[in-house]
Order: sequence, then C-alpha cells, then structure tokens
Amino acid sequence: MASILSNWRSHDERDKILQYIQPSLIGLIDGSISTLAPIFASAFLAGSRGAFLVGIAASTGAAISMGLSEALSDDGALTGRGHSLTRGLLTGIATFLGGTFHTLPFLIPHLRTALTVAYFVVATELIVIALVRKRFLRVPLGRSLIQVTLGGAVVASVGVIIGHA
Repeated sequence: MASILSNWRSHDERDKILQYIQPSLIGLIDGSISTLAPIFASAFLAGSRGAFLVGIAASTGAAISMGLSEALSDDGALTGRGHSLTRGLLTGIATFLGGTFHTLPFLIPHLRTALTVAYFVVATELIVIALVRKRFLRVPLGRSLIQVTLGGAVVASVGVIIGHA
C-alpha cells in the first residue's frame, strides 16, 4: 500500500485518474449498486441477519470478481492505465467497501430500523460517487447525481420487488 501512495504522488493528474481514480471509482460504483438487489431482497425475505450475510457474501464475491476483471483486462502497456495488479487491488477493495457500507446497518436486528439506516447510507454513497465524478471526471454534479441515483434506484427496486415476491 505504501508503494501505491508513493506512486500516486509521482504521477500527473491524467495518470492519477487513469491509474487510480478510475479503477477505484468503477469498484465503488459496482459495489454500491450491484449489491443492492441481493441485500434488499434478502432483507425482506430473511430479515436483518440474512441481509447482512448476503451483503457480506455479495460484497466479497463482487470484490473478487471486479478485482480480477480489472487486473486481467490489460497490462497497462497499451492503454497507459498503469500496473494491472494495482488497478485490480484498487477496484477490488473499492468494490468491497461500496457493498459493505450499506450492509453494515443490517447488524441492527430490527428490520425497519436497519432498512432506514441502509437507505440513508446508500444515499450518502451515491452522493459521494457523484462528487468524486464531478471532482475528477468533471461530470456536472446534477447530471452525475441523476445518473448514479437512477442506477441505484433501479437496482434497489429490483431487490425490493423480488423480496416481496
């Protein structure tokens, strides 16, 4: 991790975006959004404990999958996207964090309370993603908020619908 930080400092803005921000952002978006459906479906089907366990499993599986996908996508020589292992680690860690943050509220045994906290955490995650996209990718904040919120809402709705089936 120390070498990642020292490499970060030695790169220009474009390289930082390609080699660090973009892989991390991909992971954060995927972890935050892709895990919503299984977590919310399991919350309505199995309660808080089931949602927590499914959330941790989904976050871990998604982190491994996304980390491998990014690490194996290219070696960085052709695209200038940096070392594949670094990108894979960043993507995997960010995916795990993105899926885990809104899983943690399901440690609360009372389902309605856990869901309320989880909704707040998801909203916060999506705002953070929009702010990172604005800062580093120069996506207008309003457009970014609409894009990530719409994606999150669609996936969460799938989980709620399946959880009530």
